[in-house]
Amino acid sequence: MSNLFVVAYEDLATANQVREKMLDLAKQHLVELEDIVVVERREDGKIKLHQAVNYTATGAAGGALWGGVIGLLFLVPLLGAAVGAAAGAAGGAATDTGINDDFMKELSQNLRPGAAALFVLVKQASPDKVIPQIASFGGQLVQTSLSNEEEEQLRAALKAAKGEAAAQEASNGASKGGSNGA
Repeated sequence: MSNLFVVAYEDLATANQVREKMLDLAKQHLVELEDIVVVERREDGKIKLHQAVNYTATGAAGGALWGGVIGLLFLVPLLGAAVGAAAGAAGGAATDTGINDDFMKELSQNLRPGAAALFVLVKQASPDKVIPQIASFGGQLVQTSLSNEEEEQLRAALKAAKGEAAAQEASNGASKGGSNGA
């Protein structure tokens, strides 16, 4: 069963950095993602979803390819490609896998303008390796699908990882400052 995590960030850039980090962790097989979406609340209050996969574009490209091939059979490849692209785009736009778009938009209404949230649907993860990697970015855990007990354990692990990251940063700053006098 997949678990949903929603984390709010002060700005879009930080949310995008965390998404890239999560995708990198997925390449390392430390987390298995079902869906990952950055949701931005613009200054004008409008909500913008930044999906990891653009199904409309993917559908249009696939439809154009297959439409062109079928069009070749009937000696009208351009017409076949155009019809195939339109059908593929329509099919792609209707495809919504992973996290429900309406749910993301509704929950993101609570973000302040200029802020962003990261919605992550996780199949499996190695929390002991993933949490320290993303805790340094900060953010506020808004919602999870975990039980109350599991959510409290996650919050405690995030707090501990943030503390360790801050202590390490302070230690690095002190060692850099101390070496200037030599």
